[in-house]
Amino acid sequence: MVSSELVTMFEDVLNVQELIKKPLTSVPECYVRQQCHNEPALLPDETSSQELPIISLGKLIHGEDTELELEKLNSACRDWGFFQLVEHGISPAVLKTLKDEVEGFFMLPLEEKMKYKIQPGDVEGYGRVIRADDTKLDWGDRLFFKTNPRSTRKPHLLPQLPSSFR
Repeated sequence: MVSSELVTMFEDVLNVQELIKKPLTSVPECYVRQQCHNEPALLPDETSSQELPIISLGKLIHGEDTELELEKLNSACRDWGFFQLVEHGISPAVLKTLKDEVEGFFMLPLEEKMKYKIQPGDVEGYGRVIRADDTKLDWGDRLFFKTNPRSTRKPHLLPQLPSSFR
């Protein structure tokens, strides 16, 4: 659970989009992290491939080289923390519409985006996530909410979204 002191401490910190509109001479301290020796690097080391991992959902589901694809997925998650998923069956038109809607959301005025603000102790909504064990903020704004199963939806988030985004 997030303590009220942490919430209060970061309420005055603007989101990153608003922060970069101002002239900055340094990154605010609440975003600066020191990498520990036992932490993984942000990117794979030089011995790893420098190409973004690509995972085929088709191969994972339909049994074509499933073991090899599972190993690639494991490696991508372990070494990179993300990957590109292909052969997922979602049409390019749907993906473009979603991308346009998300970009449109982030272009809204701050007061409009704050209608979807992440509530203390939660991770869904717009803004930044404050972790009790890590008071440093991520350098980025986010919009996150669950859509399925329906029982996990946050009623205060979804009904207010633009209908095309819903």
